[in-house]
Amino acid sequence: MTSVNESEKQPTLLEQMGGVSGLVFSSLPVVVFVLVNAFAGLMPAIWSALAAAVLIGVYLAMRKGSVQPAVSAVFGVGIAAFIAYRTGSAKGFFLFGIWQSLVYGGVFVVSILVRWPLAGVIWSFLNGQGTGWRQDRASVRDYDIATLVWALVFGARFVVQRWLYDEASVGWLAFARLAMGYPLMAVAVAVTVWAVRRSDRRLKAAQARYEEENRAAEERLRAQAEES
Repeated sequence: MTSVNESEKQPTLLEQMGGVSGLVFSSLPVVVFVLVNAFAGLMPAIWSALAAAVLIGVYLAMRKGSVQPAVSAVFGVGIAAFIAYRTGSAKGFFLFGIWQSLVYGGVFVVSILVRWPLAGVIWSFLNGQGTGWRQDRASVRDYDIATLVWALVFGARFVVQRWLYDEASVGWLAFARLAMGYPLMAVAVAVTVWAVRRSDRRLKAAQARYEEENRAAEERLRAQAEES
């Protein structure tokens, strides 16, 4: 019965990524930018993308009761729009995201090399579970695998989108941005969930063995005390 309740409480991949609304919200400013740029030029596209981000931010702030979602929704689009404005090219809108992918991928790789795989670090931080998993070599290995998948996702984004940037293909850049966003992230999240569940099972089993050994030791001491 407990396992059934726990499985019912587990969020789906789509829910973990913000649901259908999260997919739409993250995609809308990019789509608006590309469409307006094709028909009206760069500056109208920049302002339209910013307006879309602001509207999304206001909606999220009203729905969640916090300004943080609004700031997050506008921040990335604002930087992208500023770069496009400074470069005078529509493809500049995607430059920040391209280099951001390279940095993120590098950080994930480094975290594996220093034996603090970010998939495990971030998960334990978000769930307040501490770093006990680092004492279990198998858990570290599983989180290494999940972290490597994240690094590959960011690396693939950088390679493909950087090539499209050099080709000055704004339409294909937008398509790659969307196609390599949530779909690839879903794969990385799935591998991370796999690592988390394997680690949790091992840690819970180890804790159960530890508690059982303690109970057995207490019973032996109690029996010895009674005999004496």
